[in-house]
Amino acid sequence: MGKRLRGLFSWGEAWRRTLYIAFFAQLMTAVGFSSIFPFLPLYVKELGSTTGTSLELLAGLVFSGQALTMMIASPFWGMLADRFGRKLMVERAMFGGSFILLGMAFARSAEELVLLRLVQGLITGTVSALNALVAAAAPRERVGYAMGLLQSGLAGGVALGPLIGGTVADLWGYRAAFYVTASLLFLAGVLVWAGVQEQQPAPAAEADESRGVLKLWRDVLGSPGVRVAYWMRFLTQLGRMMIIPVMPLFLAVLLAQDGVGLGVNTFTGLVIGIASAATTASAVYLGKLGDRVGHRRIVTICAALAAGLYALQSLVSTGWQLLALQALVGVALGGVMPTVGALLAGYTRPGIEGTVYGLDNTIVSGARAVAPLAGSAVALWLGLRATFVATAVVFVLVSLLAAWRLPELPPSPSPAASEEEELVSLEEKA
Repeated sequence: MGKRLRGLFSWGEAWRRTLYIAFFAQLMTAVGFSSIFPFLPLYVKELGSTTGTSLELLAGLVFSGQALTMMIASPFWGMLADRFGRKLMVERAMFGGSFILLGMAFARSAEELVLLRLVQGLITGTVSALNALVAAAAPRERVGYAMGLLQSGLAGGVALGPLIGGTVADLWGYRAAFYVTASLLFLAGVLVWAGVQEQQPAPAAEADESRGVLKLWRDVLGSPGVRVAYWMRFLTQLGRMMIIPVMPLFLAVLLAQDGVGLGVNTFTGLVIGIASAATTASAVYLGKLGDRVGHRRIVTICAALAAGLYALQSLVSTGWQLLALQALVGVALGGVMPTVGALLAGYTRPGIEGTVYGLDNTIVSGARAVAPLAGSAVALWLGLRATFVATAVVFVLVSLLAAWRLPELPPSPSPAASEEEELVSLEEKA
């Protein structure tokens, strides 16, 4: 049975096959994870507390606890990926996550749900695992395109997931949505297991086995451009997530003023979905463009564009204006998020992709834990509109870091040029 399944995937170049399978796996897991986000606080309320703990506190821990444990675990999973194989770590994240999420459907209290979310953070990490797998497989001159396609899968899943999860929860209850999520993760794991044929870890990774953890991390962080890229990753994620707790409140004010017939929850989902869809559409093109003209140029321009668009959102007077500007922000972010991933691959040596993207996931998780608190604090002190201004300032910093502190990678030759050079080389040898 296993050989027959693997036979279905024996087509095309190995790196392209790995990339396309990773794209579909990314899409499925993103749909699964994002489908439960909209109603997690409501699920906490339905379960109730058995210890008398505040439900508001437990609702916050459901989100931040998972981010904190993932922040701790990701670097170690990344090192194990370099040592034992990235495919194995993808399977661990997907199959392990599937069973943990299935367990959430049987949670008897909010405290049990928080505990399972903490375990989820320790075990999962599908995004960083897939990033490492693809970065190790793709040629360096095509890594921008590869990261862009992965980002499209992630953004497309985030766009579809809340709609699917909300529909399932309305029809069959909150617990049914966890069955769907667990099934999608399990199927994605089977897809990777059957379709990806990973090469043995590179000699560089084998040589790192005898080195200390801290020494390896210092080497990664000491590579030119890596620290700046990690700061950009943190700020990008911080800016994206700061407006999440503010968006429904701001839309409630706007919709009350302009008399839109849609409900706040529906319109919020529409805004998030449109922005994710725009990122899906732009990420592949901008990733390929970065391979040709240089990733630093792309991220500098796109981050500056995102800053201007977020600043304009602080001035809107209708929900439809916010929707249009969020769509344009989604296009700009398609040139920021995958580009940082491509830069990390270019700044570091082959064979340590798991370590590089494990640390990357730690930084993303840290930003996810901090961002909602920062956004809420700005809104509380300065008003809802000030949160969009603060987000604009964050993206200005990203653009300035890229322009002034980021070393440029040499633009890669086009695929056609590479093929011509290869043919000339073969002719000379003949």
